[in-house]
Amino acid sequence: MIRSKQCLSLFGEATVLLIAALATLITSPSLGQSAENSRPRVRELGVVVGVFPPGTSNAITDVPGVRVGHSTVISGDSINTGVTVILPHGDNVYHNPVPAAVHVANGYGKMLGIAQIQELGVIETPIALTCTLCVWRVADALTDYYLGLDNMLAVRSINAVVGETNDGYLNDIRTKPVTDRDVISAIEAASTGPVEEGSVGAGRGTVAFGWKGGIGTSSRLVHTRDTTYAIGVLVQSNFGGILHVAGAPVGQELDQYAFRRNAAGKSGDGSIMIVVATDAPMDARQLTRLSHRAMLGVGRAGGAMTHGSGDFVIAFSTQVENAKPKTAALPDGAL
Repeated sequence: MIRSKQCLSLFGEATVLLIAALATLITSPSLGQSAENSRPRVRELGVVVGVFPPGTSNAITDVPGVRVGHSTVISGDSINTGVTVILPHGDNVYHNPVPAAVHVANGYGKMLGIAQIQELGVIETPIALTCTLCVWRVADALTDYYLGLDNMLAVRSINAVVGETNDGYLNDIRTKPVTDRDVISAIEAASTGPVEEGSVGAGRGTVAFGWKGGIGTSSRLVHTRDTTYAIGVLVQSNFGGILHVAGAPVGQELDQYAFRRNAAGKSGDGSIMIVVATDAPMDARQLTRLSHRAMLGVGRAGGAMTHGSGDFVIAFSTQVENAKPKTAALPDGAL
């Protein structure tokens, strides 16, 4: 575990990362474009956020061991959704849980697995992101997938971690189109290195700041006295406000922002799921503090946290030695 003072730069950088990750909104692929287009990222256009250098891919996967996979679900003009999974490492997460924390900034949402994370300070499955009404199907598929792995025959309880945003504006959400196969495909596709952004996976049908939203990610390298740590963020952006990029009021200047439309009776509500990863040896208490700081980035990017917005942060460290022991592994009477 690192001392709190050594974590201060990590805490501060979490806000910067959120702005960098959210800034992908103004250059992310539109709904009709391929996710594999060559549209540049914001940093490549000369918009540099913060003072710390990014990792090699400027993505959450710059944290060693972290992998990301997408499964995009499209059918005709009405189905635009998907699944995005974040794996803390390449091993079975149930048998090798990682320290974690959750911050509920605005609770109008349906994130599964919160109570056990808050109680034990660990996550024991990958983190899956999807659409609002697909949460339970994704959790069921994630549970079945892990129960089917080697050395899981004796397991009778597992805490699937699934977050969501509501993509009902661009997706026929009531059909709950995500299947077990989509979840498994996202897990099997998970990899290190560059992460697809924009209208892919759980970001396929999202809208943010009045533009097409999606998946965004960024990373920074932070130096302590004798070590360099990576911190990365991935967001599923689907919320309202007035977009600011590096302090510039982009939404206002382009006359595209939620509160202007509200005068015509349109809503500025929406949600964001934020996943923060680091290889710094932080415990659950320190990760809780880190998760709180992430919401400062949403504010600096122009997010409004309106009533109908589900704003959640889950932060984890890849250092499994800081994970608390499973309750089931404790001797009788230890509690």
